[in-house]
Amino acid sequence: MRNKSTTRWVGMALFAAALGLPLAAMAQELNIYSSRHYQTDEALYAKFTSDTGIKINRIEGKGDALIERIKSEGANSPADILITVDAGRLWRADQAGLFQAVRSKVLNERVPPNLRHPEGHWFGFSSRARLILYNKAAVKAGEIVRYEDLAEPKWRGRICIRSSANIYNQSLLGSLIAAHGEAGAEAWAKGVVANFARDPKGGDTDQIRSVAAGECDVAVANSYYYVRLKTAKKQTDREAAGQVGLVFPNQDDRGTHINISGAGVLEHAPHRESAVKFLEYLASEEAQSYFADGNNEYPVVPGVAPNSALQALGEFKTDPVNVAVYGENQATAQRVFDRAGWK
Repeated sequence: MRNKSTTRWVGMALFAAALGLPLAAMAQELNIYSSRHYQTDEALYAKFTSDTGIKINRIEGKGDALIERIKSEGANSPADILITVDAGRLWRADQAGLFQAVRSKVLNERVPPNLRHPEGHWFGFSSRARLILYNKAAVKAGEIVRYEDLAEPKWRGRICIRSSANIYNQSLLGSLIAAHGEAGAEAWAKGVVANFARDPKGGDTDQIRSVAAGECDVAVANSYYYVRLKTAKKQTDREAAGQVGLVFPNQDDRGTHINISGAGVLEHAPHRESAVKFLEYLASEEAQSYFADGNNEYPVVPGVAPNSALQALGEFKTDPVNVAVYGENQATAQRVFDRAGWK
């Protein structure tokens, strides 16, 4: 029977083979599974290697697929770190027992408490706001200002939004459950369903384009999707963004719903010390700019300025609830969506 050490090296050999690397090179390197795929992240990884001498090997994939891969690899996984988007996915990974607790003064001081796991299982390193977008020709500025307004009868037949299977919407509803309880969140979901202009379909960018095209008057999307269109090379995309106004919801009460990209050290990480060092690096001012700019996201460390495109959107108040709540409420949110008939 193979012992744990032997099987671990078999796993690392397979990882090295997938990356086309000699196994001998793996001993001093950091193995990352990431669902991020932005060119600016390459500069982030290169700078970490330059500063520390620790090389990074990376396998990319969709968040849920990477979680399943780590689960199947078990104690023999060569992966040190999982990077993924949405607190809901980080919660799924944590529920599967994939992360270990990290106690780091650097991370605890720099990453706000509401943007990290209460026990240090994972940490947020960039954030995004979930905006309400509206057609400027059909909706007046100030006519809709809260997520709760989306359920008002005046918006009957006027709203475009993604499906209930989308984790961004699951997390949004999770935050509404935290704010209003399950019954209040269900009443909201039923109200929004009654206001659909069409059945949910497509991604966030599709919702924004539908508003610009007049297919609906109001939509919900993450801030970076709007900025992508606003700063796109294609003139048609920029023109579409120009026809759409944006709202940072709930500025007069709890604040706008935000979510994160985040990372954690895996339970069976073969290079734990290097993994913690990498997470601490992600909280540095330099890395915050690299990490956030890759997807037009906001840095999480206070005092680090967002890029110019995000600054142009203006400052806003954020919901202070711990983002771990989104995951904790995820199953309830899906049941609420199902009962509301949100496809």
